[in-house]
Amino acid sequence: MKAAEKHIWGIHTQDDSLFLTDSTIAIGWKSIGDLSLIENNREAFKRKYAEVYPNCQKQSVANSAGMLYRFCHEVQLGDYVIFPSKSDRMVNLGVIEGDYIYAPKAHMEYVQQRKVKWLKHMPRTAFSQGALHEVGSAMSFFAIKNYSDEFLEMLSAKTVKPIFASTDGEDDSVAATADEIIESTKDYILKELSKNFKGYDFENFVADLLNAMGYRTELSPHGGDSGIDIKAFKDELPPRIVVHVKSQDNDINETTIQSLKGAMREGDYGVFIMLSDYTKNARKYLENTPIIRGINGTELVELILKYYENLSDNYRKIIPLKMVYIPIARGTND
Repeated sequence: MKAAEKHIWGIHTQDDSLFLTDSTIAIGWKSIGDLSLIENNREAFKRKYAEVYPNCQKQSVANSAGMLYRFCHEVQLGDYVIFPSKSDRMVNLGVIEGDYIYAPKAHMEYVQQRKVKWLKHMPRTAFSQGALHEVGSAMSFFAIKNYSDEFLEMLSAKTVKPIFASTDGEDDSVAATADEIIESTKDYILKELSKNFKGYDFENFVADLLNAMGYRTELSPHGGDSGIDIKAFKDELPPRIVVHVKSQDNDINETTIQSLKGAMREGDYGVFIMLSDYTKNARKYLENTPIIRGINGTELVELILKYYENLSDNYRKIIPLKMVYIPIARGTND
C-alpha cells in the first residue's frame, strides 16, 4: 500500500485512557461547540473560531481553525492515525472507523471525537528519529507527510526491532531531525523578538543581552546622541563600543550604517544590530569598514542561545526556552 492512497494523521492528547481504552481519538475546543453546525469551509471555521476566541492572534486562529476543519471534514473513514502515548511511550497505529461525533459530556475538553480501531502498539525504538520528530509535532492534530511510508511499512511488519537505516547502526534521520529542531527554535526566537520588541523595547533587550555577554552598558536618551542607542564598555578602559539597533523587518542599506559611522569618535568601535539583514551594498560597506561589526537577525539569535541563561528573568519569560539534549549524527562536534 502506498502512502498516497490514504491520508495519515498524527494526534496528541493528555488523556491516553480515552484514546486507548475507548478506541477514540479526540481534540478539544469545547467552547466552539458542535463542528457539524459550522458551514463546511475553512473560512467559516476561522470566523467561528475568531468569534469564540476574540483575543487570539490571526495565525493562531488559522492554525486552530484548520485543525478543527480537518478533524471534522477532511478525515475519511479508512484513513490511518498515529498516536504517541506518553504513559507507556508507545506509538499506536490505527484506522479511522467512525464519522465525526460531538460529545458534550466528554471528559476534559475532548468533545470533538471519532472512533478508531487500533491495529498496532509499537515501541518508539521501532521508528527512525525523523519519524518520531514528525509525530511529535507541536500541533494537536496534523497530517503525517515526510515519514508516511515508514509508518505504513510498520503496519505490515511481522517483527519489531530497533530501526537502523545504515549498516553501521546509525539512524540517518538523526542529523536531519537535530537540524530541524535547531532551526525551528531559531525561527521561534526571531518571531518572538519581532513580535515583542520594537523601537526602544528592542534597545533595552539588546542592552540586557550585552550585559549578559559581560559588557557594561549605558542606554542613550530617547531620540538623542546622533544615532547611538547604546554605549558598551568591557571595563573601565577604552575602547568605547557604540551600538545602533534596528527592529524593522526590511533589510538595512549602507546609508543607515554610515549614520553610525558619523557619530563615532576616534578610537570607538561600532556595532550595528538588527532583526532582518543587510543589503548587498551594506555588506560591502561593512567589509570595507572593519571598525563596525554588523549583526543580523540570524547572528543575533545565535548570541541569544549562547548567553540565554545570563539574560534577565523578564526577558527569559518573554522568550521561554528549555535546555534539552537532542541526538546528533556521530562525529558532529557543534
